[in-house]
Amino acid sequence: MDPKVILLDEPTSALDPELVGEVLAVIRDLARGGMTMIMATHQMEFARALANEILFMERGVIIERGTPQELLAPGAGTRTQAFCTSLLEMKEKDAEAPC
Repeated sequence: MDPKVILLDEPTSALDPELVGEVLAVIRDLARGGMTMIMATHQMEFARALANEILFMERGVIIERGTPQELLAPGAGTRTQAFCTSLLEMKEKDAEAPC
């Protein structure tokens, strides 16, 4: 098989952290090799590092489209950047919670 495009729908969901790293490494290697990929993901830092273009969807509708630099820059005022900020805030609250 020699696909021209790979479609990935949350490829790291429900994986343990070790497997997440392995899957992301394979995706990174494919990107370096020039593979075109369309990926639905909540791994925003990974998307920021790898993507040429980001489409942000809400309720099944594309509401923003642009480069990672345009949509994810601090203070960009985009819905994408606000979403990422809320994800970070949730992670910080989870880290502060007692076990």
